[in-house]
Amino acid sequence: MIRIGITGGIGSGKTYICQRLKQRGIPVYHCDDEAKRLMQESPTIREQLCQLIGNGAYNGQQLNKPAIAQFLFANSNHAAQVNRIVHPEVKQDFAEWTQQQDAPIVVQESAILFEAGFQDTVDVTVLVDAPRSIRLQRAMKRDQATSEQIEARMAQQMDEEEKRLRADYTILNDGTTDLDQQLDQLLKTIENKQQKTNCKR
Repeated sequence: MIRIGITGGIGSGKTYICQRLKQRGIPVYHCDDEAKRLMQESPTIREQLCQLIGNGAYNGQQLNKPAIAQFLFANSNHAAQVNRIVHPEVKQDFAEWTQQQDAPIVVQESAILFEAGFQDTVDVTVLVDAPRSIRLQRAMKRDQATSEQIEARMAQQMDEEEKRLRADYTILNDGTTDLDQQLDQLLKTIENKQQKTNCKR
């Protein structure tokens, strides 16, 4: 099995690329969605969040989202503290998920693939990229947000150039370059590389 990690900045279209891969029969694990689920369901996360924030982190069996948000915004270091609790559980959950798949290729989608260290859980990393102006317009339209709001969110993410340097491959999603051609070439290249690696063993 080949595990591909897909990342990209806000408005890059990484989720759309993952949808295209799903259409090809490739299972996709969405880290953001699964992290939210685990924060709700995982006893380990629940215990540690309550130790960190207090029992008010949950209302009965439900995650107290306003309390979590208040904690996160109270101090710039708090997000890292929550991430140290959640990210290891996401890594473990992804490992268990991959064991349940019978496809030759699986994908992990994460906006913070490198920031969270999730690149250690995959074999190949792919950056979905687009010019900043296009990403800005996409995000403004999608989120009904102002350019200032999107720019602020962009500033909180890892620099795109840093992601390009770290990623093994890049998919250009600028609205004009053929995506299917790029995906075909990407999958072919990864599969060929994997076959050569297996032959050397």
